[in-house]
Amino acid sequence: MKNLYVLLIAFFSVLNMQAQAIYKTIDSEKLGEARDLKIQLPRNYNPEEKRTYPLIIALDGDYLFEPITGNIDYQSYWEDIPDCIVVGVNQSSTREDDFFYHEDTHFPIGTGAEFYEFLAAELLPYIENNYNASNFRIIFGHDLSANFINYYLFKDEPIFRAYVAFSPEFAPEMVARLEQRLAILTQETFYYLATADADIKALRTSALEADATLSTITNEKLIYKFDDFEDANHYGLVGRGIPRALSEIFGLYKPINSKEYNEKVLTFEGSPYDYLIKKYDDIEYFYGFEKNLIENDIRAIAAASNKKDDLDSLEDLAKLVKKKFPESMLSSYYLGMYYEKIGNLKKALLQYKAGLLLQPSQFVDKEIILEKMYDTQEALND
Repeated sequence: MKNLYVLLIAFFSVLNMQAQAIYKTIDSEKLGEARDLKIQLPRNYNPEEKRTYPLIIALDGDYLFEPITGNIDYQSYWEDIPDCIVVGVNQSSTREDDFFYHEDTHFPIGTGAEFYEFLAAELLPYIENNYNASNFRIIFGHDLSANFINYYLFKDEPIFRAYVAFSPEFAPEMVARLEQRLAILTQETFYYLATADADIKALRTSALEADATLSTITNEKLIYKFDDFEDANHYGLVGRGIPRALSEIFGLYKPINSKEYNEKVLTFEGSPYDYLIKKYDDIEYFYGFEKNLIENDIRAIAAASNKKDDLDSLEDLAKLVKKKFPESMLSSYYLGMYYEKIGNLKKALLQYKAGLLLQPSQFVDKEIILEKMYDTQEALND
């Protein structure tokens, strides 16, 4: 198992070569000192574009930053999650001071309160003023920092939309306070909690007890997920939990897979095209940014339209593809498909021929266009 973790770290390190970290130092009035940051921007990041990206804050950035950025880079490459901006806060020499809380109230005080204000009032504005970060913010923590992230839930308007707590070292009364707070949230919020069979005994016990409490909360605005990993210790569970948390947080964003196709697309009350539009509208509403139409979803909706013999849906899809990808073979391919379905083979053939002059896509290339041309020409000759 140890060798597996070494291989995973090496693998994600190679990925990170494609998106190198930027090292910054921010002067903080709240802390009365400078604080070192690690920042990773998405591949092909362009500050001049209007596009914005989810912002991930990694407390304990000294060791959480790299595995998080590696997972982000890998999963976003395959379009399972969006590109993200990741900021790691280095705390190796200030950790206990940063997470200090009052022994009676159990809320941040002194250096802990200063760090709390630094993050909310200085770090977030700094990142958002200098980079294209969206309002969809995620915060990660591990043991002490996994407890600290919860304090941001108690603001009148929580500044994070997703909280990832790995083996938290909960402050006294924290779980009871979380139960009360999460039950009355009015904004969609994601909360992920994880422990493991070989976790530190006291932390594992408190995590299991917390899950027993939090899992009973009934609030449609709360998305709560819990993992209890087998064959993982206090540190190994982090490597297992990061991809799980990201997958859960961005579940709505994921491309249409076979399960979604069979259980949701085909059973949707409206047309397959209507399902596609709703899916992308929901993504924009929930995450606060627009997702670009991807070829995987186009193929799924085209398949559903054909299966249900919904010509209007196929026509709407073809027009959308033409609008979104005018220079791609995709536009000619799906318009040609539509004309074939309505029996206008001459127009279908013209579309396929026009496609030869356009750019290939991930799944549609010259060979596929030529095959469609030959099949259509043969049908015309019959």
